[in-house]
Amino acid sequence: MARYIYFTSEQKEQAASVDLEGFLLRQGEQLIKSGREKRLASDHSVTICGCEWFDHATNEGGRAVSFVQKFYGKSYVEAMTMLLGSSVESAYPQAKKQVTTPQKPFIPPVPNANMHRVFAYLLKTRGLDAGLISSFAHRHLIYEDAAHHNAVFIGTDGNGCPRHAHLRSTNSHGKPFRLNVEASDPRYSFHHTGTDGSLYVFEAPIDMLSFICMHPDHWQEHSYVACCGTSPHPVLQMVKPDTKIVYLCLDNDKAGHAASERMAELLHKRGIMSERLVPELKDWNEDLCHVQKEEPSPCLSL
Repeated sequence: MARYIYFTSEQKEQAASVDLEGFLLRQGEQLIKSGREKRLASDHSVTICGCEWFDHATNEGGRAVSFVQKFYGKSYVEAMTMLLGSSVESAYPQAKKQVTTPQKPFIPPVPNANMHRVFAYLLKTRGLDAGLISSFAHRHLIYEDAAHHNAVFIGTDGNGCPRHAHLRSTNSHGKPFRLNVEASDPRYSFHHTGTDGSLYVFEAPIDMLSFICMHPDHWQEHSYVACCGTSPHPVLQMVKPDTKIVYLCLDNDKAGHAASERMAELLHKRGIMSERLVPELKDWNEDLCHVQKEEPSPCLSL
């Protein structure tokens, strides 16, 4: 017989209000900063903020109790017991009250007078083709920000208006810095629109560019999108009535495989065929750099 435990209204609110960042850190989980929120390193589609969570892949969300039920496979009673703890010492901290503030408008970073640092970083450190970098730079889709000299990758809407900006540090040493600019619309991340009905999907802009470097033939005819994470929103936005096939080229790791499965399922429901393309190493830039070490000649001119 299932065990029945009575929880008071105060206990229910206490469990639901547990700070998810503190909870997850105690569970040994790793988190990634994403604007005001944090993402699960093990599943980039899931964001947390205070006691609230949201899965961008499934459009589900809630507070701490439902999070523990969904992601730890616990029953309601088990989730409540886990969050409340057996004593004051073992109880998890409460999330701070979230102050509702008006949504800020999307403002792309101010461009630097030149992009010398970014060009050198993408060319020398990342091994990308100079012509390919220039083709996106001429369309103002790649540039160097004036404040910190980060690489900026711009995503535009159907009218060519900037709606999304992804920042990547150009430092060769230390922990890499990656961030989507606040108020970026996740549907319009860095991309290229082709005409042949094929769409190639990546996690990061540099991986997208690396793949093009490795497969330069008629690249302009294909469509490409870098999700700047693993959210399916940019993919669904890029899918058109004439889309014939979507190639899922996400990272060769647990998060990349899981996100590819979710995207494939969403595409299947829409009657769109997909195929998984997996890099030999962790991602396509690692593959590109490895090939260049084995074969020193630069990638084909684009």
